[in-house]
Parts: sequence; structure tokens; C-alpha cells
Amino acid sequence: MTSNENLTLYVKLAGLRLNVLANRFGCDTEFLRDLHDRLVGGLDAAISRIRSIMAMERNLLAGDDEFAEFQLEGEMEILRRFTIDLLDDLEIDFGTHEYRIKGGNWIIALAADCTGGEIDYPELVDVPESELGSLALLIAEITAETGIPVRASRIV
Repeated sequence: MTSNENLTLYVKLAGLRLNVLANRFGCDTEFLRDLHDRLVGGLDAAISRIRSIMAMERNLLAGDDEFAEFQLEGEMEILRRFTIDLLDDLEIDFGTHEYRIKGGNWIIALAADCTGGEIDYPELVDVPESELGSLALLIAEITAETGIPVRASRIV
């Protein structure tokens, strides 16, 4: 990404954040208010990441930091992989047959006995749009405008 693309993304994220805050006032349930708050937190994290990237670009141009190029590459990679999870987050390590929920402890999914082995991972199921209400439109808009995936999924 160029510095102009980063600035454009920053402006989009800030505008979408304001939309989410405005939309929160129309929420009639605590569940939806909580999801809006989590989405604002995710957008704040993305905005902070962009600010860090723009500061590193300035350091790189000024030649103040010899490691700025490497740091910038790392930050850009983190931003490319950035995802906003509104409910549950599931990580699966297929190599060790383990999983963890919301960054907690790793849990073994492999069970074995004299009859053989069985691997049982939990699944993520998207929350239906009817349950998300107007937030579903904002989620789609954020993903379309910024390329940052927003997931509202529950673990089953």
C-alpha cells in the first residue's frame, strides 16, 4: 500500500466508525449495543494500526530509523491479515489437532482409544442477518469499503 492508500483507508475507517456509533443509538437490545461496541473497538484497532504504519512511513522517508523498513513490512502484513471478530474467535491447529477459543488455552481435539482415534473440532456458525438487524448492512459495507473482514459467528 502507498501512503495515499493508507490515508484513504484511514479516512474510510474513521467515517465508518462514526456510522457505527450513530447506528448504535437505534439499538433496542443489549446484545446489539454490545456488538456495536465491539465493532467500534475493532475499527479503533484498525485505525491505530494505520496510524502506526503512516508514522513508520514518515520515519522511513526521514531516514531516522534503520529498522523502519522491516517494521513497516511487518505492520503491513498484520494489517493484511486483520479481522474483526464480534463474537467468538476460533483458532485451529491441524498439525497438533488442537483448538482454542477467544485466545484461551489450547484444547486437544483428538481422542483415541482401543477402537481408534476421533478428531472433533468445534465449528463457527454465522449469526443470521435477522438477528444482527441494521448491523448486518454496516458489516457488509465495512468489508466492501476497506477489505477488512468482519465476522459475527458463534461456536457450535
